Amino acid sequence: MTFAATVLTLYPEMFPGPLGVSLAGRALDQGKWSLECVQIRDFAIDRHKTVDDTPAGGGAGMVLRVDVLAAAVDHALALHPDSPVLAMTPRGRPLSQERVRELAAGPGITVLCGRFEGFDERIFETRPVEEVSIGDIVLSGGEPAAIMLLDACIRLLPGVMGAPSSGTEESFENGLLEYPHYTRPVEWEGRTIPEVLRSGDHAKIAAWRKQRAEDDTRSRRPDLWERHADARDRPASGARRKTKDQGK
Repeated sequence: MTFAATVLTLYPEMFPGPLGVSLAGRALDQGKWSLECVQIRDFAIDRHKTVDDTPAGGGAGMVLRVDVLAAAVDHALALHPDSPVLAMTPRGRPLSQERVRELAAGPGITVLCGRFEGFDERIFETRPVEEVSIGDIVLSGGEPAAIMLLDACIRLLPGVMGAPSSGTEESFENGLLEYPHYTRPVEWEGRTIPEVLRSGDHAKIAAWRKQRAEDDTRSRRPDLWERHADARDRPASGARRKTKDQGK
């Protein structure tokens, strides 16, 4: 089954962009996924093709009109009724690798790209649009974020990556950052590859990688480590284990 990507945007010429090269580009050529860009401006209702207006209540910038957005989203839903619609916005829920895996396992996604000051809030109140953020940053538009989202999904599609394990032994897959990597030359500027990685002892190598993943996550991403430790200490029932302070 081909993973169908639909992008609602004011700048369709930005696609496929980076998605047309490397893994994603080869997969596109091989028919493992498809791409359709829909020009939001085509759904404007006046002769000037207006897609935005001034913010209610005043303020700088312009806001994308809800009537235009709704028409574009309805069009996409009619084309792909089983594909979720995601809007790229810093106000959305942070995108996670877990959510990417869920999306990649489906029939495809529709991505709504914002511009200006963002979307009229009523689009989220009246249409099944999931707000998604790629981080605590503000971009000039949703297109770069959409490319990131699609790339994250496409690389997980069957047959896109060479080694089946490539998508599982990496950052965030187990709630941790990935362990560090090394390759030849063995010695460079006085630094050598850790001896354990040259030992050929797979059990010791696996233990070293696990320990480094935990150490790096704890020091670099304490937020991830806290969630990982909490999940690790949670019993199968989902209830927290009682601590000494909690008593019996």
